[in-house]
Amino acid sequence: MASSTMTIRLEASEKELISDYAAAFGMTLSEFVRQSILEKIEDELDLRDWYAAKAEFDADPEIISSEEIARKHL
Repeated sequence: MASSTMTIRLEASEKELISDYAAAFGMTLSEFVRQSILEKIEDELDLRDWYAAKAEFDADPEIISSEEIARKHL
């Protein structure tokens, strides 16, 4: 996969804070920012899925025991 460059603007103090934090975990600034952004997106998608599942459950709150699930699928 080809890499591309993205530029963001930060205050000097913000860049220093982020760089120091990344270094404390043995990461480059680029690695840390990339990982943080991707984790944020994943968290937001997980939360969206949770809200959808919650709405589905609230519409039809059927509860199935783990024993019933095991009998059905194992």
